[in-house]
Amino acid sequence: MSFTNIHEAKTHFSRLIDRVAAGEEIIIAKAGKPVARLAPYGGPVRSERRPGYWKGKVKIAADFNKLPTEMMAAFRGERP
Repeated sequence: MSFTNIHEAKTHFSRLIDRVAAGEEIIIAKAGKPVARLAPYGGPVRSERRPGYWKGKVKIAADFNKLPTEMMAAFRGERP
């Protein structure tokens, strides 16, 4: 892991990206304090999907699709 300041990072961004692509991590500092980290991209983190995992854990109310009459009237442009 190496440190670089913002000005140097802007000036030599392509070189830094090449170093990161080779596996190196680079810390970018502003006024000597670390503010960002360049690291190799490891791809999206995805968990394994399991069908039926939520079965029995979620309950949908019987009136889920019913709108109150006032709200339905508002959708039709009517005033209460």
